[in-house]
Amino acid sequence: MKEKYISGSTWVAKLLPSHHRRAKKPDKALSEDPRERKKASHTILMRFINWRERKMSNRFFLLVLSLIIGILTSLVAFLLKGMIEVLQKWVTTAASSRNWLYLVLPPTGVLITALFVQKILKQDISHGVSKVLMAFSQRKSLIKPHNVWSSMVASTITIGLGGSVGAESPIVLTGSAIGSNLGRLFKLEQRNLMLLVGCGAAGAIAGIFKAPIAGLVFVIEVLLMDLTLTSVLPLLTASVTSAALAYIYTGAEPFFQFAQTNDFITGRIPYTLVLGVLCGFMGVYFMRMSFFLEKRFKQKTPYAKRFIIAAVVLSLLIFFFPTLYGEGYATLELLMAGKSSELLNGTIFSGLSSHSYVLFLYLSLAALLKVVASVATNSGGGCGGLFAPTLFVGGLVGFVFSFAINSWLPFAIYLPEENFVLMGMAGLMSSVMHAPLTGVFLIAELTGGYNLFLPLMVVSLSAHAVNRIFMTNSIYSQRLAEEGKLLTHEKDKSVLTLMNVESLIETDFLTVTPNMSLGDVVVLIGNGRRNIFPVIDDEGKLKGLVLLDDIRNIMFRPELYERFSVQRFMVSAPAQIVLPQSMESTMDLFDRTKAWNLPVVDKEGHYMGMLSKSKIFNSYRDTLAELTTGD
Repeated sequence: MKEKYISGSTWVAKLLPSHHRRAKKPDKALSEDPRERKKASHTILMRFINWRERKMSNRFFLLVLSLIIGILTSLVAFLLKGMIEVLQKWVTTAASSRNWLYLVLPPTGVLITALFVQKILKQDISHGVSKVLMAFSQRKSLIKPHNVWSSMVASTITIGLGGSVGAESPIVLTGSAIGSNLGRLFKLEQRNLMLLVGCGAAGAIAGIFKAPIAGLVFVIEVLLMDLTLTSVLPLLTASVTSAALAYIYTGAEPFFQFAQTNDFITGRIPYTLVLGVLCGFMGVYFMRMSFFLEKRFKQKTPYAKRFIIAAVVLSLLIFFFPTLYGEGYATLELLMAGKSSELLNGTIFSGLSSHSYVLFLYLSLAALLKVVASVATNSGGGCGGLFAPTLFVGGLVGFVFSFAINSWLPFAIYLPEENFVLMGMAGLMSSVMHAPLTGVFLIAELTGGYNLFLPLMVVSLSAHAVNRIFMTNSIYSQRLAEEGKLLTHEKDKSVLTLMNVESLIETDFLTVTPNMSLGDVVVLIGNGRRNIFPVIDDEGKLKGLVLLDDIRNIMFRPELYERFSVQRFMVSAPAQIVLPQSMESTMDLFDRTKAWNLPVVDKEGHYMGMLSKSKIFNSYRDTLAELTTGD
């Protein structure tokens, strides 16, 4: 056999010990290829996921992730507050000798934010809490990765330059985005993904307000997440971790500096009840005015026209009522410190500060106009939430109420105005957000006023009860409720909301045309497995249905095959499901018609398929099991 030729250098290399051989250099181009690095990191991640599934229980892993989410949300809350404070400090310094900047900078911030959203993000990021609710209601709990940072940047610009909104809704969206994308990174199923989104929201509220209990209760009441043994520990872990780190970053002082100098006495309970009713009605005004103004601003097109109107409105309001500048927390701190007279300094009413009715009218109008300034900020293109405006208006309502009683009803019992500021904040939050527990615990944790638990509960519950008479949903959930996409605490409605009509459409029904003969239909019946045949025209639009039971008596008579056409024996559908439509309204349609199958069409009437009760019931059982089963 002929030996294979081997070069001398190869023989030498084989004879040398391994440590004398020249090591082969890695392919530099390959090692620096981003695609290769991404592939390697993906491989490492998948190895970790496989290891975790074998070695770590799902419940323990969720606790680990909730701890990480608590750390991250605390960091982003601290970062957001810091960026806003830095920008506000720059504005204050720049405007110290040029007061006119206070009128120019808020609209400027709104415009910059609008350009950032329209040109860079190209996606609406306003109404952060409503977007989290939408993520829940869509069942997927998916929030885009850019929301981890985009809401922070946009709200910093808007609020830092004086926009009359708050940073809480953006930080809730940011925290929820952290939870959503962390869960997606580790390939978690939808039920656990929803829990991590809730952990992000709870951590965000706890971190920005240093209020762990309020963060937990906020997720349950406002985001409408059911509290189970499986979910309570991760939510609590995220909240406590975020709040604890917030205390480390900023000190042990509560969010608001408040010293309670007047203990609550039972003689003031009737007044707290009246304040609660007043906050309930004020909440109805706040919500309806907000929705009304938003719709009016949306009608203003193009954007330049809408921005000009919003800028003029915002500047005029801030000119006459400087207390509407920014979030309004500085105003609340003055009221809680007993320095209400300072609010008129630097305004056109400063010369009338000695008259008590001037302060009363000024703050009353400021409370009524705050919602106008907030909607103008957001509708003009800014990014911020209504959390801070709600606290602001509630604080003013509580102060104005107690101030009026003390000033003009000398026979009445004295009402500590600082205490009633807190009660008003809790009352209006409970009214607008339909969250009485959140209002109570948040205000108690914000100020350390735990001795006021009883009056806070009285005000919150009465305000909530009054608002529910007029408004079925909260300010965050109303938009989703109008679209039939609201997830609720009622299991049946929640399951129907999580179900998607489009995913249940069956397309294996054989279709016929109006001009087909009975003979053609009989041949089609032999090839099909269904007893319903949708009738569509040449344009694909639904014209009716052919039911097998209706033609059973003639389908075996060959002499009629060419005499009868589909037009003669087809029937109208009991109803049509027109997309898009919620599952709840679809089930109402089935109940009204008593049908077992209904055709689905688009808005133009084009046939899309059939929807059957049997498939809906099967999907309902699967969704219910997924929603209620814990790990």
